[in-house]
Amino acid sequence: MTGVNDFHTVVIGGGHNGLAAAVTLATKGKRVCLIERDETLGGMARTVEVAPGVQTSQIAHLLYNLNPTVLKELGIADQIKAQSVALPTVSLSPDGRHVVVDGDKVRYSDGGAHPEARAAAVLIGRLRKFAAILGQLSTKSPPKLEGGITSLATLGELAGLAKLGLNLKRLGKEEMREFLRIALSNIADVLLDELDDGPLPGALAADAVRGAFAGPRSPGTVFSLMYRLGNGGEVRLPKGGMGMLTDVMATAASEAGCDIRTNAPVTRIVVEDDRVRGVELTDGTMLTCRAVLSSAGPLQTMQMAGLANFDVEALRRMRNLRVKGTTARLTLVLSGKPAFKDLPEGLASARILIAPTVGAVERGFNPAKYGDLPTAPTLEMVCPTLSDPALTSEGRHVLSIIIDHVPQEPTGGWTDAARSALTQTAIDRIAAHAPGLPGLVQDSILMTPTDIEALTGAPGGHWHHAEMGLDQILTLRPANGAGHYSLGIRGLQLCGASAHPGGDLTGAPGRNSALHLLKETWA
Repeated sequence: MTGVNDFHTVVIGGGHNGLAAAVTLATKGKRVCLIERDETLGGMARTVEVAPGVQTSQIAHLLYNLNPTVLKELGIADQIKAQSVALPTVSLSPDGRHVVVDGDKVRYSDGGAHPEARAAAVLIGRLRKFAAILGQLSTKSPPKLEGGITSLATLGELAGLAKLGLNLKRLGKEEMREFLRIALSNIADVLLDELDDGPLPGALAADAVRGAFAGPRSPGTVFSLMYRLGNGGEVRLPKGGMGMLTDVMATAASEAGCDIRTNAPVTRIVVEDDRVRGVELTDGTMLTCRAVLSSAGPLQTMQMAGLANFDVEALRRMRNLRVKGTTARLTLVLSGKPAFKDLPEGLASARILIAPTVGAVERGFNPAKYGDLPTAPTLEMVCPTLSDPALTSEGRHVLSIIIDHVPQEPTGGWTDAARSALTQTAIDRIAAHAPGLPGLVQDSILMTPTDIEALTGAPGGHWHHAEMGLDQILTLRPANGAGHYSLGIRGLQLCGASAHPGGDLTGAPGRNSALHLLKETWA
């Protein structure tokens, strides 16, 4: 008979990846305990009260990139669709000719035809086609490329890679050559080969580098954009804020039989004879288990398990991961509706970008290279209270803003002056398109990468827990030798954004790690 603290698997971290892992294992008949150090689940997907009677998403603010396979397997696809609203994207232009991107359709915000709509549709369609092929790898463990075929699981992984090659060949010689030409290239060259620089390619460039320590001219940024498109690429606004996603997933976990415990920080992962034996909580509770799936960062997970249990080279690689967060979150509480010049009121609820050109996005990245605050940052914003009035009261609204290319630790540190300067820079940049905005601001809440790390534990405050560069993806994610979820101790796996296929709100790392655990003969 099993005790109340005896489990097959303990999942550390109640973010969406931890929840995806817990549901996947529980529906396969495993006894699972999910533990979260904070009072509430969610990680970066939480809804909080930012002022009396005003609620909004705390960090992530859009359902962008949820993996459809994961949603279907967890049994929550219909719920998520019913409780969210699809949004078009508006890329603001200084001359008022704002561009609307809705799927692969492009037009001006006044309804006029965009002269490059056809070229954009062809380009976006091609990237989506390529992305769909790459997307096949996102729901599979990355293939082991050393040691030969050691098991049926390894054979299946290699078969997936072979299928990728076959699908590339089916594209035809010309398209396959084009894929190989651009896959590892920079997004600036690909966009400007087909489109004149402006708000349209600026928006695509911004999506390629958001959350990354990279500009549009950095190698591999085409892959980054295809990665997002390959996981769906649809932008949806959750009703009730991002906490809706967490609530739906937590309900699925509970219904599957998961034991969910909040206010349960970890003292240590118990390791004996080079295998996991359990997890000790700070209140002294001991949870025994055969496996631990951690959605914390790799180095943090190693520290919980005891650094003495890992070899020096593995520690060196994890300490040298590129994990500099570059994204800040600004929330503005407004006394009324924001109004943008030359933008029809019906589009004020869209996802709105300030990325006027590819060149502007690149220049926005330059200060971060030297630890300086951005002077003209790329912004992504949404006014959720226009689509979801229940979030607020008394006619107030919320403007939720993502500020790109913010240094993790600026020169001089995050002083009050630095925080005020970044907030004012963002407000001024928006006010160029919405002159009345400054007069509406009742309160502002800024979360820097340092704040995000302190709140969620995300390494470096990085939204993806590790840079999504070409040297930190697939079999190299998070690092060489740790690309198969395992950290070298039997029963200890990563299941968060630092594991394959990486960051964004996909749920795939958690689901994949759980399925990989089930393939282990000892599990």
